[in-house]
Amino acid sequence: MKAIVYEHHGGPEVLEFKDVSDPSPREGQVLVDVEAAGVNYRDVYEREGRSYAVEPPAVIGVEGAGTVADSGERVAWIGAQGSYAERVAAPRDRLVPVPDGVSVEVAAAALLQGMTAHFLASDSYPIEDGDWVLVHAAAGGVGLLLTQIAKLRGGQVIATTSNEEKAALAREAGADEVIGYEGFAERAKEIAGGEGVAAVYDGVGKTTFLDGFKALRPVGRMILYGSASGQPDPLDPTILASGGSLYVQRPTLMTYTRTPELLRERAEALFDLIAEGKLRVRIGARYPLAEARQAHEDLEARKTTGKLLLIP
Repeated sequence: MKAIVYEHHGGPEVLEFKDVSDPSPREGQVLVDVEAAGVNYRDVYEREGRSYAVEPPAVIGVEGAGTVADSGERVAWIGAQGSYAERVAAPRDRLVPVPDGVSVEVAAAALLQGMTAHFLASDSYPIEDGDWVLVHAAAGGVGLLLTQIAKLRGGQVIATTSNEEKAALAREAGADEVIGYEGFAERAKEIAGGEGVAAVYDGVGKTTFLDGFKALRPVGRMILYGSASGQPDPLDPTILASGGSLYVQRPTLMTYTRTPELLRERAEALFDLIAEGKLRVRIGARYPLAEARQAHEDLEARKTTGKLLLIP
């Protein structure tokens, strides 16, 4: 079969499209024909060896959707190493059924980023009616979904984007206000009535993290769920005190889906919103599997919006 392999860690150039042996499912695994694989920043971290990395050579990626080879069941997953491939051996207990009303491609596009947006808005900081929240990179895959879920919970969203095209997408997703990154903390605080926002959802990291505390209201929450611009500088805990008894969290999706029951419950809630037409999933681009390197280059250059998929 064809797959995307890295022989050593590094930039997008280490990704190779090549023939590899079909995976052999071990106990607790099933063979799945991949119809779409999700491209995520966690894949960049894996490729670089920063985190999530397995010992190379390895087939990259963990998210996708397709059909179980021996039953034809439509499934999606977020925890199957080697998903940038035509077939993957996936842990049975990490598969979730794709319901009627949700296409396989939409399932692949929604699962990781959609469940992330879901726990951010309902668990990391449970948004309440009337709350102002700040969503960074609001035109990205998580950002667009998080903005919609925040609005469904009655929140008021201040979105940051880097250009007018992305700003239009954030507004379409329901953002109440869209601002640029320069001076965002002061502007967000002003928009939120001078007191500040209830929560900052930050997937950008280094370039936004420390300034984001200035946007928070007393006992507000800084939620750092990614680091697209690099890991933030160390945090001086006195910032939390001087800012008004602030909180900070670095959550992971794996914590919130750590058991099969939690995974299926979260996925079901997400797919219900999609099937009911309450949550729109934007597929920003589809790339042939052979063009995984280009997908990574585009993602890292912040040229993309919505979700990127690889199609075997």
